[in-house]
Amino acid sequence: MVHAAAARITLVLFDVDGVLTDGKILLHADGGESKTFDIKDGTAIVWALRAGLKVGFLSARQSAATSQRAAQLGVTLVRQGAAGKLDEYLKIAGELGIDDGQVAYMGDDVLDLPVLSRVGLSAAPADAVGDVRSRVHWVSARRGGDGAARELIELILRAQSAWDPLLASYLAEPASQRA
Repeated sequence: MVHAAAARITLVLFDVDGVLTDGKILLHADGGESKTFDIKDGTAIVWALRAGLKVGFLSARQSAATSQRAAQLGVTLVRQGAAGKLDEYLKIAGELGIDDGQVAYMGDDVLDLPVLSRVGLSAAPADAVGDVRSRVHWVSARRGGDGAARELIELILRAQSAWDPLLASYLAEPASQRA
């Protein structure tokens, strides 16, 4: 069932705090904040975009760090400060003209449940709260901010037969050009 659902996905949405980060926020004396993002998650987001998937961030919090990370990755669909995530999700789906079955969403806490209960592929990091883990289609083996988003994207790319060509493109590079 998860594989079939993943094959239909055209949009992958991620909660930010607790999914793309470990959920911890470092507040600075000047009011700024810092977050830690996993480079493997970022790499996978770039691969998803290159494969033709739409990727977006849906966060209840407003954060300059989130905006900056999205810009670094080329993610233009960023909705922050969403008091009601379901309302914002419905706007996104309407704007893109897609149905719930074409959407994957990864969330980690109860405020994500309204969106998780609608999408075609609901997912959670390994350290999501129990009420989320028990209600999603798929739970990553990785924690939020530690490769969970990468695992979900890999699952989708494999289901859509896009993983092997991606891997082959790296294997075909001359050794002198590999990072």
